[in-house]
Amino acid sequence: MTKLKTQWALGTMSGTSLDGVDAAFLRGDGRRIEGFGPTGYRPYTEAERAVLRAALGRWPGEPGVAEAAEVVETAHAELLARMIADHPDCAPEVIGFHGQTLAHDPLGLQGAPRTHQAGDGAVLAECLGVPVVWDFRSSDVMLGGQGAPLAPYFHFACAQYAGMVAPVALLNLGGVGNVTWLDPRAEEPEQAGAILAFDTGPANAPLNDLMAARLGMACDEGGDLALQGRADAAVVAGFLTHPYFLKMPPKSLDRNDFHGILDAVADLSDADAAATLTACAAAAVERGAEHFPTLPEAIYVAGGGRLNAALMVELARRFSCRVEPIEDLGLDGDMLEAQAFAHLALRVAQGLPTSGPATTGVAAQVGGGRLSQPG
Repeated sequence: MTKLKTQWALGTMSGTSLDGVDAAFLRGDGRRIEGFGPTGYRPYTEAERAVLRAALGRWPGEPGVAEAAEVVETAHAELLARMIADHPDCAPEVIGFHGQTLAHDPLGLQGAPRTHQAGDGAVLAECLGVPVVWDFRSSDVMLGGQGAPLAPYFHFACAQYAGMVAPVALLNLGGVGNVTWLDPRAEEPEQAGAILAFDTGPANAPLNDLMAARLGMACDEGGDLALQGRADAAVVAGFLTHPYFLKMPPKSLDRNDFHGILDAVADLSDADAAATLTACAAAAVERGAEHFPTLPEAIYVAGGGRLNAALMVELARRFSCRVEPIEDLGLDGDMLEAQAFAHLALRVAQGLPTSGPATTGVAAQVGGGRLSQPG
């Protein structure tokens, strides 16, 4: 195996929950993780969040998209510049910039297959003076893949970094849920049988939208409202009849693919609606687990969902294996996706693939991402 260069990278993520920008340093060579560095967060203001919400579902050139891209670029530039200045010992040789997903149509239901992440990495490279890898998903989609999820190869590296020796599942519950089943005994994630990944279904996005519309709150903090309610079993059962659950993985979702679930809970009280949407998120994971090659030793949960006590209780009730926050592996559940794009940026810089048949359904291994040099 060719020895690769070990270096610092800085990764970012602005997720479908629209809360803000995460950034994290990671040191590695694209195959193995050597260590993790400082992290940072820059929340979107209410005004910025409104601009992003208004652009959801839109494509380049459509109204509001340029304004959304400016918000994304400004927020990232502010956070990244501050982190680079504050941590000179972690000077990054490359930055992984995901951007903000506004629309995702890998099947071409609205025309040609495409995906849209707002924000121009070339702007950041010029502003920060550091090479930036960005537009991670387009190559995969153009070659017939789903373009998501993209964190699985990083998840594999995390499991090896944590010393795992049996199959486990890493579940990320952001706006949309995604899961990676993996066997860390394999040499590389590209190896047959080493990995299977897919989007499970909606996670926090419908619940966040409910809380914003009804109560003017960003989320159900800690699952407190859902814990006061009772899930409507009929709504959950109806939710599971969605055609998405009949598809074989790999498969992926857009944030708004299940937006109709809000109509299904329209007549429920606030607490019962929150409990029902929480149960739907957990039921989607349970349904997705039917595709796992074997039952994992444990499911480790990352993303905002792991902080929702109601959701964690629902998940634990539905699985016979352990369901634990990813901190039990010594990892940072708030920064895992930002760290993932640092790792992926290193893979792109080293000429390694970032997705494959078992993660996005693309026909062959693909090295996604555009590399923009400063100047």
